[in-house]
Amino acid sequence: MKRRTLDPEKSPDAAEVSLCNALLAMRSVAEMRALLHDLCTPAELESIVDRWTVVPHLLKGVPYREIHERTAVSITTIGRVARFLTQGNGGYLKASARVAERHGKAQAEQRA
Repeated sequence: MKRRTLDPEKSPDAAEVSLCNALLAMRSVAEMRALLHDLCTPAELESIVDRWTVVPHLLKGVPYREIHERTAVSITTIGRVARFLTQGNGGYLKASARVAERHGKAQAEQRA
């Protein structure tokens, strides 16, 4: 990954923080999809989707080979995601918990 500083007056993390703020500014799935499709190449988006797809399987303890058979995601990618689930920054876990929480609330509203 290339690391370069375009503006020595700005923090090296400023561009990353700006991107995070742009992602957080999206108000719907449609808006987020539009941004992701503008921001990423098709291959980059496919890689991100592949990684996210295996997270629920890993959290349920499904074996790598079975995840591969269900999703066609490479064993290498599955292993990488598994490593970040246990040794990463907690992003996968936090996002998974929030998605589950929203799903639970939506189901509760449907029953009410």
